[in-house]
Amino acid sequence: MDTVKALGRKYRPRVIDEALRRALAAAGAVVIEGARASGKTMTAMHAAGSYAFIDDSEARRLLEIAPRSLLEGTAPRLLDEWQLAPELWNLVRRAVDASVEPGRFILTGSAVPVDDITRHTGAGRFLRLRQRTMSWWEKLDTPPGVVSLAGLFDGNRPSTDLDASELDAMIGNLLRPGFPAMTELTPTQSADRLRGYVGDVARVDIHRIAEVRHEPEVLRQLIVALARSVASEVTFKTLATDLRAVAPAITPETVSTYVGLLQRLFIVEAQQPWTPALRSRARVRTSPKLHLVDPALAAAVLGAGHKQLRGDLRTLGVLFESAVIHDLTVLATAIDGEVRHYRDSYGNEIDAVITLPDGRWGAVEVKLAGAQLPYAVETLNHVLAQIDAQVVGEPAFRLVVTGTGPTLVTDDGTVTAPLAALAP
Repeated sequence: MDTVKALGRKYRPRVIDEALRRALAAAGAVVIEGARASGKTMTAMHAAGSYAFIDDSEARRLLEIAPRSLLEGTAPRLLDEWQLAPELWNLVRRAVDASVEPGRFILTGSAVPVDDITRHTGAGRFLRLRQRTMSWWEKLDTPPGVVSLAGLFDGNRPSTDLDASELDAMIGNLLRPGFPAMTELTPTQSADRLRGYVGDVARVDIHRIAEVRHEPEVLRQLIVALARSVASEVTFKTLATDLRAVAPAITPETVSTYVGLLQRLFIVEAQQPWTPALRSRARVRTSPKLHLVDPALAAAVLGAGHKQLRGDLRTLGVLFESAVIHDLTVLATAIDGEVRHYRDSYGNEIDAVITLPDGRWGAVEVKLAGAQLPYAVETLNHVLAQIDAQVVGEPAFRLVVTGTGPTLVTDDGTVTAPLAALAP
């Protein structure tokens, strides 16, 4: 569909487009889930033949008197914000059951419904896709990246490019939001919009899916605490301690519930652990790492602008690691990959392990500066030596992603590239 005619805005291609095309060819209905303002509607409209906005007043009236009429239209039929009317789930399911044609419906939503019993009836009929905010490859006004994630799995290796990115440019890229409507804002404008976004989540969005007894300020401060701890295995006990100033009696159990609600709103995403067989007696840690929906949002709630990050390389490094994990997760969707992390009881870590359904995997180390490349390669090789390759196989590639380093292949075969060079 022409999004200019329908919504007045030109569509900007997204990594998820190809995954959506495949899903529509394979299933009767596709559900696109993700945080509010991440671009779900535009992506779905671009692929749809017709649409209905469920939060529109006319659609609400039709839901009362003729709900099946909302399903009528050229396929794929988009039902945007369907979770506002969960009864549509079963209507779509029955419509899919009555047809042998794939690609009948696209459902988009920015929250998991409170009552998800009906969602269990979608087995074999619905495919789900997660739309995240834009990666650097999608949002930056630069030529496409030269290091393809899919290509690395296929054995391709990039040509050498010794031109390193400037630190200031890298910080600017990190602070540029991945929310499509915010990519062209000034840094001050985007920071204001992002803080307003968090305020809306705490005041309005979370109350739409659950009863919350604490004030919005407690939820806002929880998001701030999560921003301080992105890319780490933070505990709910630690987060509860961070909230004691605004909620003296809050418990880790309550914090766990609130984090779960933020996950249902797709504001928080857990990077799950990778648990391979080991050669050593070390035990694999099984705690997930938590990330906010967009690295720029984490920076905004911390009050970390360009000047602050330039003077605080530790915070910059944490946010940069979260940005790399975010982008790898987005890029991996094109090849049905998952991004996990590895840590054992001896303190050995791999920042990102990308796994594919066919068993192939790749190991990624993240370093802020190109000068850290030799140490990163040594560390990555040391950790990989602990993995039992006879069980899980050798990694398809070893990659070091930097903020300001060059693109090259080291003598031992490790690829290094700046985040701005990565592509699907």
